[in-house]
Amino acid sequence: MDRKDLANLIFPDAKPVEYYEEKYKVRDLPEGALVTRYAPSPTGFNHIGGVMQAMISQTIAKQTGGVSIVRIEDTDQKREVENAAEQIMENLRDFDLLPDESIWTPEKTYGPYRQSERKELYQAFAKSLIEKGLAYPCFCTPEDLDKIRTNQEAAKERTGYYGKWTKCRNMPIDMAYEKIKNGDPYIIRFRSNGNPDRKIKHKDVIKGNIDMPENDQDVVIIKSDGLPTFHFAHAIDDHFMGVNLVNRSDEWIPSVPLHLQLFYTLGFKAPKYAHTAPMMKLDGDSRRKLSKRKDPEANAAYYWEIGIPKESVKEYLMNIANSNFEIWRRQNPDIPMEEFPFDLKKMGVAGALFDMVKLLDVSKNTISRFTAEKVYNEAYEWAKRYDEELVEMLDNKEYALKVLGIERGNEKPRKDIAKWSDLKENIAYMYDEEFDKIKNNL
Repeated sequence: MDRKDLANLIFPDAKPVEYYEEKYKVRDLPEGALVTRYAPSPTGFNHIGGVMQAMISQTIAKQTGGVSIVRIEDTDQKREVENAAEQIMENLRDFDLLPDESIWTPEKTYGPYRQSERKELYQAFAKSLIEKGLAYPCFCTPEDLDKIRTNQEAAKERTGYYGKWTKCRNMPIDMAYEKIKNGDPYIIRFRSNGNPDRKIKHKDVIKGNIDMPENDQDVVIIKSDGLPTFHFAHAIDDHFMGVNLVNRSDEWIPSVPLHLQLFYTLGFKAPKYAHTAPMMKLDGDSRRKLSKRKDPEANAAYYWEIGIPKESVKEYLMNIANSNFEIWRRQNPDIPMEEFPFDLKKMGVAGALFDMVKLLDVSKNTISRFTAEKVYNEAYEWAKRYDEELVEMLDNKEYALKVLGIERGNEKPRKDIAKWSDLKENIAYMYDEEFDKIKNNL
């Protein structure tokens, strides 16, 4: 009995990896084109930082003649929230950030775009790794892993599943085969050949040169439910979707040695990584990450609810992403934001401070460039959902356009509206009794 027998027992229906290399052809794109992806997990609402990542990824793809992808990473199904994937897509649509390829474009060649629907692809590569001796079944129970951790902590050693602590790494093939035949639960682990005494040199597009120890952890690649972990799945998906630039949060920097190791072991070329710093918020005298749990402004839907136009939010996020955008906007007040020459290398290494006051100032400037017709249409759509009194005020469209058109379109337009929830108060005086006659005669 050999490793191939073991692999066939575990994944009897897996296709050869060559099948997928033939199925997913290399993209035919112009030289220098970047294929980017935004890969949220459907475990809750879309964070405003995720909107910024999606915007950056889409901007880079468009400016280089490439492709933008949204891939739903839903392999952690215990944490998945019902309909969260659809809500993420709807939120991106609200910000005009729908990508070229996603779960809403099922006809595209490089899908499916939910990882849970790509199970057979991951299993094919897990089977190949087992055949090559680069992965193995692990039968350790939660109690076994707790005992390993306790012993590591007592010995003041690094925690994890590596080196002498890998209980199942060198299990004889016959024993593993029999355990599986007997129905013993197991997962599949990657067999790392890394040495933490050696360093890898990685050049991050934003952070620059980073030296880190090699990965020596035998991480889980296929869970007991047959689905992959994020680490394993993302390497396979980025390869077959042709992703060559990954823009993601810098919390993933410690995983770079593992991720590069997986790419190289699988025989793939690794993408470039651009790790962005998280958005920060002042909390007293200290700074902390903008929190989904604590901060309503972390929820990307919050801005729609209070009536800040999508253009305002994106302009503010671009200002966070590239500090020279503010100067560019002053010099080019009437040019679409999409024409700004965005540069990843100009992103800050430290987390930008999220400033709601600054956002509202940006929004005042943005709305000041809107025509009266655009202000009316957007405010009316918002009001239909959130403010019945404002709907009544705007029902007489002809009069409302006259009110909204005051000091608009001239050299120094009015800048008194930051969000649609302010509009009623700002224009109420124009609806006093003295104006009733004017309205009725229109």
